[in-house]
Amino acid sequence: MRRSVQKKKKPSDTFPCSIEEFKKQLSTMLQDSPDLNFTTYTLGQKRVLIFYFTYQINKEQLHRSLLDTLLTSQNKTWDAKMIQNEVPLASSTLHDTLVSVAKELIQGGAGIYVEEDDQPITYYIPEQARRAVSRAENESLVLGPQIAFTESMVTNLNIIRWRLDTPEFTTEKLIIGSEIPTEIRIVYLKNIANNDLINTVRQRLEDLDVNDVMDSNVLAQYIEDRSSSIFPQLLTTELPDRLCNSLINGKVGIMVDKSPTVLVTPSTLFSFLESTEDIYFRWNIGTFLRLMRLAAMFLSILLTPAYVAGLSFHVEVIPSSLLVSLGQSRANVPFPPVFEALLLELLIELLREAGARLPTKVGQTMGIVGGIVLGQAAVKAGFTSNILIIVVALSALASFTAPSYMMGGAIRVIRFPMIILSGLWGLIGIFLGLSFLVIHLLKVTSLGTPYLSPLYPFHFADLDNSIIRLPWSRANKRPTVNETKKPIKFSEKEAKKKRDIDE
Repeated sequence: MRRSVQKKKKPSDTFPCSIEEFKKQLSTMLQDSPDLNFTTYTLGQKRVLIFYFTYQINKEQLHRSLLDTLLTSQNKTWDAKMIQNEVPLASSTLHDTLVSVAKELIQGGAGIYVEEDDQPITYYIPEQARRAVSRAENESLVLGPQIAFTESMVTNLNIIRWRLDTPEFTTEKLIIGSEIPTEIRIVYLKNIANNDLINTVRQRLEDLDVNDVMDSNVLAQYIEDRSSSIFPQLLTTELPDRLCNSLINGKVGIMVDKSPTVLVTPSTLFSFLESTEDIYFRWNIGTFLRLMRLAAMFLSILLTPAYVAGLSFHVEVIPSSLLVSLGQSRANVPFPPVFEALLLELLIELLREAGARLPTKVGQTMGIVGGIVLGQAAVKAGFTSNILIIVVALSALASFTAPSYMMGGAIRVIRFPMIILSGLWGLIGIFLGLSFLVIHLLKVTSLGTPYLSPLYPFHFADLDNSIIRLPWSRANKRPTVNETKKPIKFSEKEAKKKRDIDE
């Protein structure tokens, strides 16, 4: 005779039940958390359970809008739908499962369960610890708006909507993370951004299967095209005006809850050498600053390797007057130039890292005093020469001109293999390293966009949005590489005609 097997009920399928049973099931699901608060009230002919995490909800809103309304009501019989109509809060949700109730509590909800009712109800009233809007720390500006993003998604969206006062501003909400769900927002201007780019970003995010996303910089490493590359492929910014300017040019932003930076895509090599301040300066000054940063990048990569190659293999190309100074400076140095350069570069990096990790005032003192004391001691001890200290200092200063901290770090790391190659084969080694670097950059893409655009593939019209800056009266085209729906911002002829009339 076959025995019937009775299916065991899951905790999420046991409504309706007594208040004691409901408390037991919910406590078990939330690991008997000591912060889970339960309070039972008798309202008319029914017992009603109020439950919430003590540190997750706004207590004032709980008492003013929820408890005061229920306790002063004249109703004698209660159920979840009646409470939903009675309490003046819009953020109410009826639940069919205990799992959804637990998720709402974790995110900042307060729950109500009427004994022997079919559905618990929750109200979303979170107490969010938000940092006040302040100045940017890493992308400081002299001109332009001074506010920066915070860790709050609500605050960040409010700032962007305030700056982009248009119905075309669109956001898409995604939840990523199997263990710790995190809210992700895709932001763009619907009438400008390319649909293929939006679909690519959406697909990259939806295909992610990860436990958690702690920050936008972590998310960038998940979705970028070449995770093995040393170069960042998605621009991170903490400035709302930089994001808004990118959206106007047809790019797409990715916002991560609890992260103070936003991702911008597609991003090219020249995007990391641009500063938001360039658009506020006059066009000729902005162009000069962009070209200076580009030259500084090459200077930072090549100056120290050129010093090593010249002293190791190509002494004949050094002018005789400079060669005398180099010989006197290196007279007491027992190490070969390549070892001397690597030692000093490593010392500079140690000072930079120590200064960044120490408190602000102590870090500044450590960088200045440490650099002076150690530099003088190294020269007197015969470990290095005066001229190399100047060369390494110039290389370090050039790397700090990159507005993007991530790109500055990549430039500093590239310097080390270039020094080793110059110490092994001289100028041939430098050209070999540059060749590998260019080949690598030609293969890198940012969500399908060539990393060296507009130089490769060459787009003359896009030079304005990368290397140079035209006057605003002539900057009437969006980057062609973004393939926007509206490639023309305004008619240059009409703008000139109106300007001539005004004059």
